[in-house]
Amino acid sequence: MGASVTGAAPAQAAPPTPLDRVVPAPASVAPSGSPYRITRDTHIRVDDSRETRRVGEYLATVLRPSTGYRLPVTAGGAGGIRLRLAAGPFGAEGYRLDSGRKGVTITAAGAAGLFHGVQTLRQLLPAAVEKDSVQPGPWLVAGGTIKDTPRYGWRGAMLDVSRHFFTVDQVKRYVDQLALYKINKLHLHLSDDQGWRIAIDSWPRLATYGGSTQVGGGPGGYYTKADYKEIVRYAASRYLEVVPEIDMPGHTNAALASYAELNCNGVAPPLYTGTDVGFSSLCVGKDITYDFVDDVIRELAALTPGKYLHIGGDEAHSTSHEDYVRFMDRVQPIVAKYGKTVVGWHQLTGATPAKGALAQYWGLDSTSAAEKAQVAKAAQNGTGLILSPADRIYLDMKYTADTPLGLDWAGLVEVKRSYDWDPGNYLPGAPASAIRGVEAPMWTETLSKSADVEYMAFPRLAGVAELGWSPASTHDWDAYKVRLAAQGPRWEALGIDYYRSPQLPW
Repeated sequence: MGASVTGAAPAQAAPPTPLDRVVPAPASVAPSGSPYRITRDTHIRVDDSRETRRVGEYLATVLRPSTGYRLPVTAGGAGGIRLRLAAGPFGAEGYRLDSGRKGVTITAAGAAGLFHGVQTLRQLLPAAVEKDSVQPGPWLVAGGTIKDTPRYGWRGAMLDVSRHFFTVDQVKRYVDQLALYKINKLHLHLSDDQGWRIAIDSWPRLATYGGSTQVGGGPGGYYTKADYKEIVRYAASRYLEVVPEIDMPGHTNAALASYAELNCNGVAPPLYTGTDVGFSSLCVGKDITYDFVDDVIRELAALTPGKYLHIGGDEAHSTSHEDYVRFMDRVQPIVAKYGKTVVGWHQLTGATPAKGALAQYWGLDSTSAAEKAQVAKAAQNGTGLILSPADRIYLDMKYTADTPLGLDWAGLVEVKRSYDWDPGNYLPGAPASAIRGVEAPMWTETLSKSADVEYMAFPRLAGVAELGWSPASTHDWDAYKVRLAAQGPRWEALGIDYYRSPQLPW
């Protein structure tokens, strides 16, 4: 067969990507020996488990368009790219990647680890591997060994589909981008003042009326139960767990507009398409409020195989402190009744977080010492923390004053600022053992299409992923910015619009 796909082989092939050029930084890297070259004869070899085969088929769908090779997924055999499940020091999500002249082997204790190893393999190949048409290659994987396990079990991204609605396909596109960087939680903000986005059979007007608009007055939209199940299924195929949020007792105008009886005065307010916060509240003193909450949580829990259900709890400025505490004391047991674990924004710590609940901290460096101490005290008492500091990793904050999209209430957040902090010692008084991980929220008041989301997410999302995954010992801006800049051609190959920060050596 002599000749390559493109005729004569290039005189001088580029050297393979070094093993330590990956984002997030692996726990341990040991380069050695010769690279492996993917050729038309390469097989993807899997063991006999259905999960391993599924990861193998996923890898094949990534590699086939750009290489032009068949890359059959076959059981057993030697050489090629091998995916195998085996006991070892991997945890639920870690993996080992061994590369040499004869092949590449990814070993993990579970399918999530194999999947994360595949993401690393992608980054070790030239950026052109991500294109959907045949590229010249060659397809070299540097020789050596990577051993990798995540620092934190919660590595999340939140997408607000309430301020602007995003379709199932748009959410799937974001899921694929999150998976590239080993993100494992997709938090969907499904309700707010501007729109209710999930069908609830027992309260149908929530979606049909409450979901009929969005910021600026566009048509809005909502997910049918089948739509939501498809998002959950697709996220699971990329090893992301969906965490649905119904924000309560504030951020509820879409619900209040849909059902007059949820209002203390029995009068439904008009639908809302602005961007103010803090003006709405469920009626804490009415029994029907808890019938409503029970129905919504019951139906949403039944659709959600994951462990968590987020009940919001932020910016409830129209709810008295006393009422807020009463509300959370009644609502948290409903979540438990339907088999889920409570997550709430960190204002939940102003009430009594349920046993096992997680609080999501979204304060700033400048947040008052008293508020930080309240969160730290809850953490000392057993409440787990997810860190989402707004002036660090809110992905909707402008990069600079000139950024055409986004907001700036938490400040301007350039790429270095979003990366250069340590979750382990960020919140004074919070024990390191209470930190469950990090999550990058994307609020969408100013974002209405996928390109907007991508421009605000990239490059900062990759840094959040690294904070969540990589050992603290690897944390170094000067080294990171070089690895991050090398991701640019990959994003271009994938059609991802991104911010070309002057802080990076593109």
